[in-house]
This record gives sequence, C-alpha cells and structure tokens, in this order.
Amino acid sequence: MGQLVHTLPEGEEVAGVTLLAGEIYLLRGKDRDQVEVYDVITYRLQRCLTVSVDFKFSDMTSCEHNRCMYIGDYADYVHRLDVQGAVTRWAVNGTPVGLSVNAAHNVLVTCLTVRKIKEFSSRGDLLRELTLPGDVIDPVHAIQTRSGQFIVCHGGVDDPVNRVCMISADGRHIVHSHGGQPGSDTDQYSWPAHLAVDDNEFVFVADDYNRRVTLLSPTLEYVSQVVSRDQLRGDPLRLYLDTRQRLLYVAVREYEEGEWRGHAAVFSV
Repeated sequence: MGQLVHTLPEGEEVAGVTLLAGEIYLLRGKDRDQVEVYDVITYRLQRCLTVSVDFKFSDMTSCEHNRCMYIGDYADYVHRLDVQGAVTRWAVNGTPVGLSVNAAHNVLVTCLTVRKIKEFSSRGDLLRELTLPGDVIDPVHAIQTRSGQFIVCHGGVDDPVNRVCMISADGRHIVHSHGGQPGSDTDQYSWPAHLAVDDNEFVFVADDYNRRVTLLSPTLEYVSQVVSRDQLRGDPLRLYLDTRQRLLYVAVREYEEGEWRGHAAVFSV
C-alpha cells in the first residue's frame, strides 16, 4: 500500500499533474494561471503559467527530451507549453481526452469520440493514427510500452465494459485485459480514468468512481491496491509516476457545495 507523503493545495479542479525539469506542474480548470508550478522538494508554489482563456482542459503530460508539456482540451486541441512559457497548439480532430509521450518523444493522443490513438510529433505533425478494436468503447488514456504495444483504459460507468487492455502494436488486437462489467470487486472498475507505467511495465490504474488506484502486472493481472478509498479525499482522476523516486502523484477531485474542487496527493509507492 502506498504511503501519503504530501498533499498540494486545494483549489479548482485538477485536470493533470506531471513533472518536468525538477518541478511539479499542476493543471487547474480556471480562466487564467491554469498551470501552477511547485518545487519538487519543498512543494512550495514557484509561479503560474497561462495556457489559454477559452478552453476546458482534459489532460497534461510532459517530455524531458523536448523540455515541454502537452495539454489537451475538449475543444479539440493539444497545446504545447515550453518551460519558458511559450505556447503553441494544433488541432486533433477527435476529442483529445488522454495524453502520453512514447520512447520516440512523440505525443500519443487518445481520442474519445473517434476511438483512435493519434501520434503527433512534438510540433504537431500527425505521424499515424490507430483505430482501436470495436469492443474498446470510450477510450480515455493510452501508454505505449517499450515493445510497441499499447496499454489502454476504457469505459464509463454507463458502458457495459470497463477495462484496461493491452493492444497490439498495430492497434487491431487485444493481447491481455483486466476488468469487464463495471463494479467494485478487485477485478472490476468503475470508470478507469488514467494510467501510469513503471520501468518494469507494471501498470497503475486510477479507478475513479471506486476511489482507488490499482496495480497490475505487465500482463495485466491484479497485483494489489496501492491507494485505497480511505487514503483519498475524492475521486482519482489523473496520475503521474516519478519512476526515480517511486512517487505517485494523484490528481483528486471532489464535489463541494455545487462545484468541483481538486488537489494532488503524493504517495510513496
């Protein structure tokens, strides 16, 4: 079981959390100063960055190689934010809900409405797109493994299947899976919302409505619950794993007095 190390401040709903160049970046749903930057050691706020004033954001990831972050929004764009603060963007055409960076330093965008994974260069050139198998409904996040396969979580609470799947490198076949009918047992999910993968390809799954984080083996067999409902003050929406320090950053949301609020909790795993 993971141990709580620190909790970042409560505020507007958190749409993403990541690390870059020794700092923590927290993405909040507000009109300006959406990206809060914290020191990774002291957890003190360093500065705020504005991405845009027009969009509702869906996810955030980072790339140490290109020294930038990528931020998705529900209006169909990916925004590239450099550490210096420069912002550019490109259209996705498919509702970008989940972002990750692969070993080639390209951006993988999970597209909800068209059920595709789209791979873009760091500057927004479309390199390829994969249509997921027909029974992968409502995909929300994908990560590519070193072997080229994809780990994908999919399904909302109203869908017949909530799963984590390993998809072949060509996107056509399900190799392994964990989950099925929505529920709260150890082999079930209630909206698997986000993923993180460690250096040994163990998979962390944010199980949003069950308020827990589950650990799966590289072949997607159940290992343990690493963050429990009792340790979370809300629903786990986004994950980031610091593989060097073995720290798991969990973006948590909670509904209070008619609005969504959020924070990030840091766990030693």
